[in-house]
Amino acid sequence: MHFQLVQNFPFFTILLCLISAVICSVLSGKAARFVNTALLITVTVMNALVFMYVNMTGESYVYMMGHFPAPWGNEIRVGVLEAFMATFFAIIMLLSMFGGHHKLLEEVDEEKHRLYYILVNLLLSSLLALVYTNDLFTAYVFVEINTISAAGLIMIRQIGRTIEAAVRYMIMSLLGSGLLLMGICMLYDLTGHLLMSNIKEQVAILATDPNSQVPLMITITIMSVGLCIKCALFPFHAWLPDAYGYSTVSSAAMLSSLVSKGYIFLLIKIIYRVIGFDVYERSHIMNILFIFALCGMIFGSVSAIRESDIRRMIAFSSVAQIGYIFMGIGMGTKAGMVAAIFHILTHAATKSLLFIAAIGLTDVSGYSRKFYDITGAGYRNKVAGVGFLVGSLSMVGVPLFSGFISKYLFATGAIKLTGKMMPALICLAVSTILNAIYFMKTVIRIYTPDNSLHYQSVKTKDEMLYAFTMVGFIAINLLLGINSHPVVLFIEQGLEMFS
Repeated sequence: MHFQLVQNFPFFTILLCLISAVICSVLSGKAARFVNTALLITVTVMNALVFMYVNMTGESYVYMMGHFPAPWGNEIRVGVLEAFMATFFAIIMLLSMFGGHHKLLEEVDEEKHRLYYILVNLLLSSLLALVYTNDLFTAYVFVEINTISAAGLIMIRQIGRTIEAAVRYMIMSLLGSGLLLMGICMLYDLTGHLLMSNIKEQVAILATDPNSQVPLMITITIMSVGLCIKCALFPFHAWLPDAYGYSTVSSAAMLSSLVSKGYIFLLIKIIYRVIGFDVYERSHIMNILFIFALCGMIFGSVSAIRESDIRRMIAFSSVAQIGYIFMGIGMGTKAGMVAAIFHILTHAATKSLLFIAAIGLTDVSGYSRKFYDITGAGYRNKVAGVGFLVGSLSMVGVPLFSGFISKYLFATGAIKLTGKMMPALICLAVSTILNAIYFMKTVIRIYTPDNSLHYQSVKTKDEMLYAFTMVGFIAINLLLGINSHPVVLFIEQGLEMFS
């Protein structure tokens, strides 16, 4: 195949993010914001071109950095699913930054704005690297960059709760990173390779050797547990509510919608491209993930119902939604994996929308996040009210929205299961009812007329930009809900390329 310029773009986007982080370190806050916005737009366009190219050719390709083969060089692997996810992640991050800009000015000291954009650029570079890399150790390096960037985005708002949340996040996340590194070292010891494709060939041989099955099983378990901790899968979710609930709104939107999804996508790559789907399924780890996922779906929803703080309620909802994704993975079927990946898209678009809408509601409610105080907030900030309504309907699974397609895919995937069908369907139904309870309760609250004059409608800074963000997220939600078939086909095609 003729080598084309567009094949360089995945590497260029990662490099651009790292270079932009360095450039932002010597700029003012306003200039750093301009660089960050230009970077996000550029990365989105470049990844979209890569997606169009791979979709047109119908096959994946490997890009060797420096054109040196392993072990001297490093590899990026690009397929339909990788390019699609990278483009989607960049769009979500761009909208998240737009929607939370006015709060960044209020909540973060001006001299730290430059640092904030440095961390965002590093976060984007790590997400793109996790999506594209074909090398396990490179993945680990960017996992750590992702961890440090995320902790900085939590802590940059200097209040006691964010510092405590960042410390808890670092402790749990470093525990997960340590287990992942241990698993990678053990896998390297067993196979002698770090490239994913080479490891898969050796793992297929080891899986047939009775003497190698126990160490291989331990290695797979350690790596899976490490990534589950970083994804906040139940019962490793204790750090999540404070981290999402008290950071700046852009940080909360990015952390909930992108950071954990980058780790989940890495786990899916490990299942398909490192261990091999059949070998991973025979290890029975999927059954354990399935059980934890069902518990997370129920526990996260129950915890959200008990909350009286709107942002912590949305944060606990993420525990349930991550449970949905791992339920799809734990099904151990192609249909379950397609549903899980589609829900990654649904959750990324919807949870960012909910966090940014919530901040618009609390801003017109005396900056209070308590349910009593946000009564009637949907009338005081109509854009935020509509955004929260759409996000809530999507999370509940109302037709026309992306959440409905996710739950439909999970249900149809569960029907084909043997032994897991009833637990999956029951937990899916119960979780949906619980979702309706806490989301519709909030929607009713914000649209209950408040006749008092205690809170007034107020104009916010960057009002047009905030409205644009809401419209963008709503459009993505509707697009995924109404025109889901091509997206599902892209996911299926990408999984075929993985194999």
